[in-house]
Amino acid sequence: MPQLQPAQSSLPCPCGRFGPSKKALIFGSCCGRFLDDFDGTPAPAPDAESLMRSRYSAFVLQRAGYLLATWQASQRPAQIEFEAGVKWLGLDLRQHRLLDDSHAEVEFVARQKSPGIPAVRLHERSRFVLKAGRWFYVDGDQL
Repeated sequence: MPQLQPAQSSLPCPCGRFGPSKKALIFGSCCGRFLDDFDGTPAPAPDAESLMRSRYSAFVLQRAGYLLATWQASQRPAQIEFEAGVKWLGLDLRQHRLLDDSHAEVEFVARQKSPGIPAVRLHERSRFVLKAGRWFYVDGDQL
């Protein structure tokens, strides 16, 4: 299971987010702060975009526990299976829309490559809900 080790938390975050200086944010100060302690995180993802980015990082790092914990209970699968050998190639955030105080949408394109298959793009508009101060992924539509 490809998880970043403590020394790797200073590597660029898989989500590709840049800071104000136009430099890639490091995992430990970007998505890592959400993934590393999702059960007791005193500061969960502050918005749907940050949750979506952290969920992308969780797919890259194969963190099933985080993905399940951040999925709205009514839509959550029983388990997550990761495809062997998949390499995630990048994330392009297209739009983040706050619909009201507790609902948001995020449109993104994620690219991946499976062994022996040409690279594919997942273009999705995802829906998120805010409950008890935490954002949760609900579902999404393929575009």
